[in-house]
Amino acid sequence: MKIVFATNNKHKLKEVREILDDKFYILSLKNINCFEDIPETQDTIEGNALQKARYVYEKYKVNCFADDTGLIVDAIDGEPGVRSARYSGEDCNSENNIKKVLFKINKKTNKNAHFKTVFALILNNKEYLFEGIVNGTIICKKKGTAGFGYDPIFKPNGYNITFAEMTSKQKNKISHRGIGVRKLAKFLKNIQL
Repeated sequence: MKIVFATNNKHKLKEVREILDDKFYILSLKNINCFEDIPETQDTIEGNALQKARYVYEKYKVNCFADDTGLIVDAIDGEPGVRSARYSGEDCNSENNIKKVLFKINKKTNKNAHFKTVFALILNNKEYLFEGIVNGTIICKKKGTAGFGYDPIFKPNGYNITFAEMTSKQKNKISHRGIGVRKLAKFLKNIQL
């Protein structure tokens, strides 16, 4: 089955393709000649995922899915949350986003956090949502070089290493994105039968 993943984020694309193996042929936005910035203006993770999927489905008339992910840190009232990718403002990038989180939780004792990913699938004009959540803690300084985003400061519960210290296979097995995409894959396989 061919389906479009509404992203040009090469890290996300690689993770999803690895999780789905060759069960599905995953196209990126680049593959359908979509190079514009897709809006993400909703105030929830679910809303952003749906907004992106609807944009691609309506404009390009292809079955597609989109995701949105947020890091939710308890001690700072759920920040960065839906603004995770743009948390540090105009000059946002992973490094600046991490610095802002570490600055804000510096004197906090509660370091609990979770990652939440929502996949929004639009298939033959019907919408479906799939959620993945992984709980963990924020560590005080970056560790590891793998992964992307907040991975160097997020240590999942039950592990002594961060996402950025894991191999992609280890991370995909337990990550929020892995959980969500496996739910999506199971749904798609059942539809094919």
